[in-house]
This record gives sequence, C-alpha cells and structure tokens, in this order.
Amino acid sequence: MPRRSKLQDLALFLVIIIGMAPFVYFTAVEIGAAEASQNNPEVDGNADPLDRYVENLSFGVGEHLQFDIKYGFINAGTATMSVERVIEYENRPCYLITSLAQSNSFFSTFYKVDDRVETIVDAIGHFAWRFEKNLNEGKYHAQRLIEFDQRQQKAYYKGDTAQVPLFVQDALSVFYYVRTQPLEVGRSIFVDHYNDGKLFNLEVKVLEKETITVTAGTFECFVVEPLLKSVGVFKHEGQLKVWMTEDRLRLPVLMKSKVLVGSISAELTDYKLGEIEVY
Repeated sequence: MPRRSKLQDLALFLVIIIGMAPFVYFTAVEIGAAEASQNNPEVDGNADPLDRYVENLSFGVGEHLQFDIKYGFINAGTATMSVERVIEYENRPCYLITSLAQSNSFFSTFYKVDDRVETIVDAIGHFAWRFEKNLNEGKYHAQRLIEFDQRQQKAYYKGDTAQVPLFVQDALSVFYYVRTQPLEVGRSIFVDHYNDGKLFNLEVKVLEKETITVTAGTFECFVVEPLLKSVGVFKHEGQLKVWMTEDRLRLPVLMKSKVLVGSISAELTDYKLGEIEVY
C-alpha cells in the first residue's frame, strides 16, 4: 500500500482532522523536517516564556461543526469538530478540542473508518500542550500521543524527545490558531507545526475571496491553501484548498483536496456556535 504524502497528512489535519483521507493515498514524497521559524520570539530570561496573549473572537466552548466527507461524488462518511470544555492543564486554562471521523454504512462495507483526535490548547496563548489520536482505518489501528513541554521547548513522542520552537502547534491546534489570525488576500501566515515526530514550517497562503453555498448556508469566504516548506522549496503535491468565512468566526465551510484519482472534500452541513470568553 502506498504511503500518504506528508502534505496530505499534515494539511488535512490542519483544516479538519477528518480522518477520511486514508481512502485514497497520494504518491509518496520526501519532505524533510523544516527548521524552526525565524520568527520565533526571543524570551527574556526573567519573564514567563509563555507570556503571550492571542485574542480569540472565533470559537469557544460548545462550538460543534459537522461535515459530510465525499470522495468524488460518493458520500463516504461524516466528521465533527467540537470545543468540548475548558480544563486546567499545566496550571493554565485550556480548551479540550476533539474531532471524530466515521465512514458511513456503505463505505464501511469495504473500508471502515472510526477515528478520534484530541488536542489540549492553551486558552491564553493558543498553542499545543497535548495531542492524541486513535486511528481505526480498515485493518490499520494505531494510537499516537505527543506531549509538549512549552516552557522547555520540547516534544515527547514514542519515547523520543525533540527540541521544538516556543508556541509550536500540533496537527489540530494549528487549525484553531489560524482561525484567530487576521487574513488578507495575497498574504501568508507561517506556523511551526510538530507531527508524527517531525517539525515542519507551515505556510497558510490566502489566495482570494469567494462566495460559496453549501448545505449549512451561503458564506463569504477567504480561500486559503496550506503549504509545507522543505529545504527552502514549497511543495505542492496534493493541492488542498480551504474556504473559511470572512467574518470573525473563520468557520471552515469547505475543504477540497486533489488526489491521484479524483478528489476528497469536506462540506459543512451544520454548526453550533460556542460561547467566547476572555482569559
């Protein structure tokens, strides 16, 4: 079975963590771990290294997003993303965020998917503390856990310790962080991102504005494209585009990813807004 490309794995996790990507694999590409972003802030030795505040007017506890996942014109299943509650972690208020993906009865007859992804995100600085995913995809079953020590700038994965930049994101937290950021056509957001034992520098490029209609309604959107930076070259294998609402909510309305044969899409079908609080 061919391996998933890193762009498919990381970029799809950025926008939805839908877990349905295993239905179709990209050709394998070699993408090296990127160096830490040069924009990583210097920390005063006497200051709290986590002393960062990111304004969040986009999401809060109780938000629930529901998507239909399609492979071409075939409905393959559903996915959800939920901001479950605020918990205390590392003596700080944090969001517990989950994403579930399940294949429907038709698709499950030959490839059953039942995935759960969970992240703990700092509610003040909006960075990752803990990431866990439980994958059940056909005959493939796996559990993966990443724990971050943001103060010491370390990530722990499969018994290994990696040096990471301050405020590094995981595969799900990066999506929620991007939602808090101002978007402007022609400009990009760069985020350090750690996934499956490797550090990457992710560019989220804002391409244009577009009005689209999906099951959940009609929305004015920014169209963004996540790109991975590797050895100074942006790799475009497996193009992914995401439509995010132009308003402060930055709701993901539609995701489309081209694959070797056809495309995979995730369309917002229903949503419930959360209660936004200031921490």
